[in-house]
Amino acid sequence: MEIIRSNFKDNLNKVYEAIEEADFLAIDGEFSGISDGPSVSTLTNGFDTPEERYQKLKKHSMDFLLFQFGLCTFKSDHTEAKYIMKSFNFYIFPKPFNRSSPDVKFVCQSSSIDFLANQGFDFNKVFRNGIPYLNQEEERQLREQYDEKRSQANGAGTLSYISPNATKCPVTIPEDQKKFIERVVEQIEDLLQNEENKSLQLEPCTGFQRKLIYQTLSWKYPKGIHVETLETEKKERYIVISKVDEEERKRREQQKQAKEQEELSDAVGFSRVIHAIANSGKLVVGHNMLLDVMHTIHQFYCPLPEDLSEFKELAACVFPRLLDTKLMASTQPFKEIINNTSLAELEKRLKKIPFNPPEVESAEGFPSYDTASEQLHEAGYDAYITGLCFISMANYLGSFLNPPKNHVSARSKLIEPFFNKLFLMRVMDIPYLNLEGPDLQPKRDHVLHVTFPREWKTSDLYQLFSAFAVNTSRYAESYRIQTYAEYVEKKHEEKQAKRKWTEDSWKEMERKRLKTQYTPYIPQSRYYCVNSFTATSTMGKRSMSPIQEETGSDDMEEREIQDTELDETDCYAESVPEGRKRAKKFKKVKEQDPTGSITSGSTELFDVPDTW
Repeated sequence: MEIIRSNFKDNLNKVYEAIEEADFLAIDGEFSGISDGPSVSTLTNGFDTPEERYQKLKKHSMDFLLFQFGLCTFKSDHTEAKYIMKSFNFYIFPKPFNRSSPDVKFVCQSSSIDFLANQGFDFNKVFRNGIPYLNQEEERQLREQYDEKRSQANGAGTLSYISPNATKCPVTIPEDQKKFIERVVEQIEDLLQNEENKSLQLEPCTGFQRKLIYQTLSWKYPKGIHVETLETEKKERYIVISKVDEEERKRREQQKQAKEQEELSDAVGFSRVIHAIANSGKLVVGHNMLLDVMHTIHQFYCPLPEDLSEFKELAACVFPRLLDTKLMASTQPFKEIINNTSLAELEKRLKKIPFNPPEVESAEGFPSYDTASEQLHEAGYDAYITGLCFISMANYLGSFLNPPKNHVSARSKLIEPFFNKLFLMRVMDIPYLNLEGPDLQPKRDHVLHVTFPREWKTSDLYQLFSAFAVNTSRYAESYRIQTYAEYVEKKHEEKQAKRKWTEDSWKEMERKRLKTQYTPYIPQSRYYCVNSFTATSTMGKRSMSPIQEETGSDDMEEREIQDTELDETDCYAESVPEGRKRAKKFKKVKEQDPTGSITSGSTELFDVPDTW
């Protein structure tokens, strides 16, 4: 559903209702640019720490405008094993609604504007019909202005025409404005003496002249008239003076106060949607969503804090539960079977084996998206396919349960390890920003490639590297000097060894998964190790098991299953009869427990990888 300024108020309750009934929300944003200085590759340097990346984005990206916001709500229909989706595509622009509202300045990046234009983005809807907004500080200041205006007018005549400097004393009028004010007073005298005329409309004039009129009339005519300023279609401001009795004056005063409240609500605008998302506490899903979160907080709540730890606290208040599908797709068990984690390619990959595309229907009265048409870089569509990707990956995790579970809810413990960890683009060894605690510490080799003249001596090289070591001592404790050819050869060997190790691990996992399809229910831990999907226990044995998850409904009491320890040498070569014996043994142990519960081992819930 497309939401612009003209239909925002009419559809706001639909947005509130969709958020309230949803199981989870998916969001996406489109911006007027990415970086106001450094190139994108410099802005996302591979050696950045989370603190450095945050400071770079805060400094070089926050002056751009988030001008399209996509929101897609997903409600699970358990009876038919499908999701009901409601999509909203908001066009946002900080249009000043009066002279007191902020006049926002923002920048654009030509490459970003050109890219969006080539995708068919309608900029007229942003700049002509975009929904306004205020952050919390701007809203507070505007409310104070209204309150101050009312308090100053209290007891000094009607609020409608009293300026902050109004008094009951004669007003000092500059010489060049005396004739103008005298003409206005004459017109008002004629209005009061003529019973047929009820109101008088003055010619448009300057702000200073309107101020003189308000001050003069508040002193000269404390009762019997109502004065208000209106605006023409050409934005020219003029004054209208009406004859009223005391009852009518109070009625108009109430109308004016109600209008002020409506104006204030309109000025807050789209921020009300973000407040509703925050207050809902629902899981918010995004793809590579660090910039989306930073812009949303900066634009609709408050300027970003200087310190990363303060940002984490602020983000946790605004979005208690976040999940980044790019990080999820880059983590085991998905990492080895998903080669490309860009949103469009990820959506295509998750339609193929071993994944099952989810069944999602649009709610009545809401438009549906066709993924075959690929409406990429429309925020609403991107939010929609982000939600699809999350559902597919979450359901895939359910396939590792015993028995397998086809539907994994947004409240499942299976997905908790991915909460509040935002993907860090291009960082080599710190894959995510952890919003719930300290970030991972880098364990990296800083590689410096130096080209030097052939005539240099060994002493010249040592002098160069000594200076480098002194200036960078805070990053490392030791340095190794080698030729570039040696460096390349070593990296190639490491890559080959890692590839062989991961392929062997995945083959073992697949063999066990196929084997369990032909054996009775065999207990295994409901946890899995995210680094390799095979974990070595304290007894030196290996088990492959999913994260803890309820096997019944979400409300069923959680039962824990004891780890089944298998010897590394034969854990995947067990015959079907042996599997049946183990199942019978387990059944006998289970029957001995009168409560029907099974005690858990000491396995702990896994975490998103510490190394990439």
